[in-house]
Amino acid sequence: MSPAKVPEGVQRGFIIPIGGAEEKEHDPRILKRFVALCGGAQADIVVIPTASRLRDTGSRYETIFTELGAGRVTAIDFDTRRDCFERNRLARMEAATGIFFTGGNQLRLTTILGGTPVAKLVRSLNARGVHTAGTSAGASFLSEHMIAFGQEGAVPTLGCVSLAPGLGLTNRFIIDQHFRQRDRLGRLLSALAFNPFSVGLGLDEDTAAFIGPDNLLEVEGGGGITVVDAANIEYSGIDEADAGQPICMLGLTVHILVAGASFNLRTRKAFPGPDAHSWTKAST
Repeated sequence: MSPAKVPEGVQRGFIIPIGGAEEKEHDPRILKRFVALCGGAQADIVVIPTASRLRDTGSRYETIFTELGAGRVTAIDFDTRRDCFERNRLARMEAATGIFFTGGNQLRLTTILGGTPVAKLVRSLNARGVHTAGTSAGASFLSEHMIAFGQEGAVPTLGCVSLAPGLGLTNRFIIDQHFRQRDRLGRLLSALAFNPFSVGLGLDEDTAAFIGPDNLLEVEGGGGITVVDAANIEYSGIDEADAGQPICMLGLTVHILVAGASFNLRTRKAFPGPDAHSWTKAST
Protein backbone atom coordinates (compact mmCIF):
# COMPACT_ATOMS: atom_id res chain seq x y z
CA MET A 1 0.00 0.00 0.00
CA SER A 2 1.48 3.35 -1.06
CA PRO A 3 1.84 6.26 1.40
CA ALA A 4 -1.03 8.72 1.69
CA LYS A 5 -0.62 12.06 -0.05
CA VAL A 6 0.60 14.86 2.20
CA PRO A 7 -1.84 17.79 2.06
CA GLU A 8 -0.52 21.10 0.77
CA GLY A 9 1.04 23.22 3.51
CA VAL A 10 1.38 20.26 5.92
CA GLN A 11 4.43 18.22 6.95
CA ARG A 12 4.23 14.46 7.32
CA GLY A 13 4.60 13.16 10.85
CA PHE A 14 7.71 11.33 11.99
CA ILE A 15 7.96 7.59 11.32
CA ILE A 16 9.71 5.87 14.24
CA PRO A 17 10.59 2.17 14.00
CA ILE A 18 12.10 0.75 17.22
CA GLY A 19 14.15 -2.45 17.28
CA GLY A 20 12.25 -3.93 20.24
CA ALA A 21 13.10 -4.32 23.94
CA GLU A 22 13.36 -0.54 24.34
CA GLU A 23 14.37 0.67 27.80
CA LYS A 24 11.21 1.51 29.71
CA GLU A 25 12.39 2.29 33.26
CA HIS A 26 15.99 3.36 33.89
CA ASP A 27 16.72 5.49 30.80
CA PRO A 28 13.68 5.41 28.49
CA ARG A 29 15.09 8.01 26.10
CA ILE A 30 13.40 6.57 23.01
CA LEU A 31 9.91 6.62 24.52
CA LYS A 32 10.62 9.95 26.23
CA ARG A 33 11.61 11.50 22.88
CA PHE A 34 8.46 10.11 21.29
CA VAL A 35 6.28 11.69 23.99
CA ALA A 36 8.07 15.03 23.63
CA LEU A 37 7.69 14.90 19.85
CA CYS A 38 3.95 14.26 20.25
CA GLY A 39 3.53 17.35 22.42
CA GLY A 40 4.71 16.49 25.93
CA ALA A 41 2.01 17.48 28.39
CA GLN A 42 -0.32 18.08 25.42
CA ALA A 43 0.53 14.73 23.80
CA ASP A 44 -2.46 12.57 22.91
CA ILE A 45 -1.20 9.05 22.21
CA VAL A 46 -3.16 6.05 20.96
CA VAL A 47 -1.52 2.68 21.63
CA ILE A 48 -2.45 -0.20 19.33
CA PRO A 49 -1.44 -3.53 20.98
CA THR A 50 -3.01 -5.76 18.31
CA ALA A 51 0.28 -7.55 17.55
CA SER A 52 0.49 -8.87 21.11
CA ARG A 53 -1.54 -11.71 22.62
CA LEU A 54 -0.77 -10.48 26.15
CA ARG A 55 -3.80 -8.76 27.59
CA ASP A 56 -1.82 -6.22 29.65
CA THR A 57 0.38 -4.90 26.80
CA GLY A 58 -1.84 -1.92 26.07
CA SER A 59 -2.34 -0.93 29.70
CA ARG A 60 1.41 -1.23 30.35
CA TYR A 61 2.20 1.32 27.64
CA GLU A 62 -0.62 3.53 28.91
CA THR A 63 1.16 3.65 32.26
CA ILE A 64 4.60 4.17 30.73
CA PHE A 65 3.58 7.08 28.49
CA THR A 66 1.54 8.69 31.27
CA GLU A 67 4.51 8.53 33.64
CA LEU A 68 6.66 10.11 30.93
CA GLY A 69 4.34 13.11 30.92
CA ALA A 70 1.89 12.51 28.07
CA GLY A 71 -1.38 14.37 28.55
CA ARG A 72 -3.68 11.57 27.40
CA VAL A 73 -2.99 7.94 26.48
CA THR A 74 -5.53 5.37 25.29
CA ALA A 75 -4.92 1.77 24.31
CA ILE A 76 -7.29 0.57 21.58
CA ASP A 77 -7.07 -3.13 20.88
CA PHE A 78 -8.44 -4.33 17.57
CA ASP A 79 -8.98 -8.06 18.08
CA THR A 80 -11.00 -8.65 14.92
CA ARG A 81 -11.41 -6.98 11.55
CA ARG A 82 -14.93 -6.06 12.61
CA ASP A 83 -13.46 -3.90 15.39
CA CYS A 84 -11.66 -1.84 12.74
CA PHE A 85 -14.95 -0.43 11.43
CA GLU A 86 -16.27 0.93 14.76
CA ARG A 87 -16.76 4.68 14.50
CA ASN A 88 -16.02 5.43 18.16
CA ARG A 89 -12.57 3.86 17.92
CA LEU A 90 -11.81 5.68 14.69
CA ALA A 91 -12.97 8.98 16.19
CA ARG A 92 -10.64 8.48 19.16
CA MET A 93 -7.73 7.94 16.78
CA GLU A 94 -8.60 11.13 14.86
CA ALA A 95 -7.76 13.18 17.98
CA ALA A 96 -4.30 11.65 18.45
CA THR A 97 -0.97 13.43 18.05
CA GLY A 98 0.87 10.09 18.16
CA ILE A 99 0.15 6.46 17.24
CA PHE A 100 2.17 3.63 18.79
CA PHE A 101 2.14 -0.02 17.63
CA THR A 102 3.43 -2.52 20.20
CA GLY A 103 5.43 -5.66 19.58
CA GLY A 104 4.14 -9.18 19.10
CA ASN A 105 3.48 -10.81 15.74
CA GLN A 106 3.45 -8.54 12.69
CA LEU A 107 1.20 -10.96 10.79
CA ARG A 108 -1.55 -10.24 13.33
CA LEU A 109 -1.26 -6.59 12.34
CA THR A 110 -1.50 -7.27 8.62
CA THR A 111 -4.31 -9.82 8.82
CA ILE A 112 -6.44 -7.83 11.28
CA LEU A 113 -5.71 -4.22 10.26
CA GLY A 114 -4.69 -4.53 6.61
CA GLY A 115 -7.12 -2.93 4.17
CA THR A 116 -9.43 -1.67 6.96
CA PRO A 117 -10.43 1.89 7.89
CA VAL A 118 -7.86 1.73 10.71
CA ALA A 119 -4.92 1.20 8.35
CA LYS A 120 -6.23 3.87 5.98
CA LEU A 121 -6.70 6.29 8.85
CA VAL A 122 -3.18 5.79 10.24
CA ARG A 123 -1.71 6.50 6.79
CA SER A 124 -3.86 9.61 6.50
CA LEU A 125 -3.02 10.80 10.02
CA ASN A 126 0.71 10.37 9.43
CA ALA A 127 0.43 12.35 6.18
CA ARG A 128 -1.32 15.09 8.19
CA GLY A 129 1.47 15.31 10.77
CA VAL A 130 0.66 12.65 13.37
CA HIS A 131 3.82 10.87 14.53
CA THR A 132 3.69 7.09 14.16
CA ALA A 133 5.95 4.66 16.01
CA GLY A 134 6.18 0.90 16.32
CA THR A 135 8.40 -1.42 18.32
CA SER A 136 9.55 -4.89 17.23
CA ALA A 137 6.67 -6.33 15.17
CA GLY A 138 5.13 -2.87 15.16
CA ALA A 139 8.31 -1.51 13.58
CA SER A 140 8.32 -4.06 10.76
CA PHE A 141 4.68 -3.22 10.01
CA LEU A 142 5.28 0.47 9.27
CA SER A 143 6.75 0.24 5.78
CA GLU A 144 5.18 -0.90 2.51
CA HIS A 145 7.32 -4.05 2.22
CA MET A 146 7.31 -6.03 5.47
CA ILE A 147 9.47 -8.95 6.57
CA ALA A 148 6.87 -11.42 7.79
CA PHE A 149 9.31 -14.05 9.09
CA GLY A 150 12.58 -15.74 8.17
CA GLN A 151 15.65 -17.63 9.26
CA GLU A 152 18.63 -16.49 11.31
CA GLY A 153 22.12 -16.20 9.87
CA ALA A 154 24.50 -13.73 8.26
CA VAL A 155 24.40 -15.09 4.70
CA PRO A 156 21.43 -14.43 2.39
CA THR A 157 19.87 -17.61 1.01
CA LEU A 158 16.96 -18.18 -1.30
CA GLY A 159 13.88 -18.86 0.77
CA CYS A 160 15.23 -17.58 4.09
CA VAL A 161 12.79 -14.65 4.20
CA SER A 162 9.09 -14.18 3.52
CA LEU A 163 7.68 -10.77 2.66
CA ALA A 164 4.17 -9.40 3.05
CA PRO A 165 2.50 -6.03 2.49
CA GLY A 166 2.90 -3.72 5.48
CA LEU A 167 1.04 -0.59 6.59
CA GLY A 168 2.59 1.50 3.81
CA LEU A 169 3.65 4.71 5.55
CA THR A 170 6.70 4.71 3.25
CA ASN A 171 8.22 2.64 0.48
CA ARG A 172 11.77 3.90 1.01
CA PHE A 173 12.99 1.16 3.36
CA ILE A 174 12.55 -2.37 4.67
CA ILE A 175 12.86 -2.87 8.42
CA ASP A 176 14.15 -5.77 10.48
CA GLN A 177 14.28 -5.66 14.28
CA HIS A 178 16.09 -7.39 17.17
CA PHE A 179 18.74 -7.28 14.48
CA ARG A 180 22.13 -8.00 16.02
CA GLN A 181 20.64 -9.94 18.94
CA ARG A 182 18.91 -12.45 16.62
CA ASP A 183 21.48 -12.56 13.79
CA ARG A 184 19.15 -11.27 11.08
CA LEU A 185 21.57 -9.83 8.50
CA GLY A 186 20.97 -12.67 6.03
CA ARG A 187 17.22 -12.26 5.89
CA LEU A 188 17.47 -8.48 5.47
CA LEU A 189 19.92 -8.96 2.60
CA SER A 190 17.60 -11.52 1.05
CA ALA A 191 14.72 -9.04 1.23
CA LEU A 192 16.90 -6.45 -0.52
CA ALA A 193 17.75 -8.95 -3.22
CA PHE A 194 14.04 -8.92 -4.06
CA ASN A 195 13.75 -5.12 -3.61
CA PRO A 196 17.10 -3.42 -4.39
CA PHE A 197 15.44 -0.01 -4.69
CA SER A 198 14.75 0.00 -0.93
CA VAL A 199 17.16 0.74 1.91
CA GLY A 200 17.52 -2.01 4.50
CA LEU A 201 17.34 -0.91 8.14
CA GLY A 202 18.46 -3.46 10.73
CA LEU A 203 17.53 -2.11 14.17
CA ASP A 204 19.19 -3.45 17.30
CA GLU A 205 17.17 -3.71 20.48
CA ASP A 206 16.69 -0.46 22.43
CA THR A 207 17.44 1.48 19.24
CA ALA A 208 15.14 3.65 17.15
CA ALA A 209 15.17 5.53 13.87
CA PHE A 210 13.43 8.91 14.09
CA ILE A 211 12.61 9.63 10.44
CA GLY A 212 11.42 13.15 9.82
CA PRO A 213 9.34 14.62 6.99
CA ASP A 214 12.58 15.56 5.24
CA ASN A 215 13.49 11.84 5.10
CA LEU A 216 16.42 12.36 7.46
CA LEU A 217 16.84 9.35 9.77
CA GLU A 218 18.31 10.10 13.22
CA VAL A 219 19.42 7.31 15.55
CA GLU A 220 18.38 7.19 19.20
CA GLY A 221 19.00 4.55 21.86
CA GLY A 222 21.65 2.24 23.21
CA GLY A 223 22.39 0.04 20.17
CA GLY A 224 23.06 0.50 16.49
CA ILE A 225 21.29 0.55 13.15
CA THR A 226 22.76 -1.37 10.23
CA VAL A 227 21.91 0.50 7.03
CA VAL A 228 22.26 -1.55 3.83
CA ASP A 229 21.99 0.44 0.60
CA ALA A 230 21.51 -1.67 -2.52
CA ALA A 231 21.08 1.26 -4.93
CA ASN A 232 24.44 0.63 -6.59
CA ILE A 233 24.34 -3.16 -6.45
CA GLU A 234 26.50 -4.61 -9.21
CA TYR A 235 25.23 -8.18 -9.18
CA SER A 236 22.62 -10.34 -7.50
CA GLY A 237 22.44 -14.08 -8.02
CA ILE A 238 18.95 -14.52 -6.61
CA ASP A 239 17.57 -15.54 -10.02
CA GLU A 240 20.15 -18.32 -10.30
CA ALA A 241 20.05 -19.79 -6.79
CA ASP A 242 18.07 -22.85 -5.78
CA ALA A 243 16.05 -23.02 -2.58
CA GLY A 244 18.32 -22.95 0.46
CA GLN A 245 21.40 -21.92 -1.51
CA PRO A 246 23.39 -18.78 -0.63
CA ILE A 247 22.90 -15.69 -2.80
CA CYS A 248 25.84 -13.78 -4.24
CA MET A 249 25.44 -9.99 -3.89
CA LEU A 250 28.10 -7.50 -5.03
CA GLY A 251 28.33 -3.75 -4.59
CA LEU A 252 26.26 -3.23 -1.44
CA THR A 253 26.97 -0.20 0.75
CA VAL A 254 26.77 -0.78 4.51
CA HIS A 255 26.74 1.81 7.31
CA ILE A 256 26.68 1.18 11.08
CA LEU A 257 24.99 4.07 12.84
CA VAL A 258 24.76 4.75 16.58
CA ALA A 259 22.97 7.39 18.65
CA GLY A 260 23.38 10.84 17.12
CA ALA A 261 24.31 9.58 13.66
CA SER A 262 21.99 10.12 10.71
CA PHE A 263 21.18 8.90 7.22
CA ASN A 264 19.44 10.83 4.47
CA LEU A 265 17.00 8.44 2.81
CA ARG A 266 16.66 10.74 -0.19
CA THR A 267 20.36 11.30 -0.99
CA ARG A 268 21.49 8.03 0.67
CA LYS A 269 24.29 9.78 2.52
CA ALA A 270 25.30 8.87 6.10
CA PHE A 271 26.64 11.27 8.72
CA PRO A 272 28.28 10.69 12.13
CA GLY A 273 26.90 12.38 15.21
CA PRO A 274 27.88 15.84 16.53
CA ASP A 275 30.62 14.40 18.77
CA ALA A 276 32.19 12.63 15.79
CA HIS A 277 32.17 15.85 13.80
CA SER A 278 33.93 17.62 16.69
CA TRP A 279 36.51 14.84 16.88
CA THR A 280 37.12 15.09 13.13
CA LYS A 281 37.74 18.83 13.31
CA ALA A 282 40.02 18.50 16.31
CA SER A 283 42.13 15.79 14.66
CA THR A 284 42.84 17.69 11.45
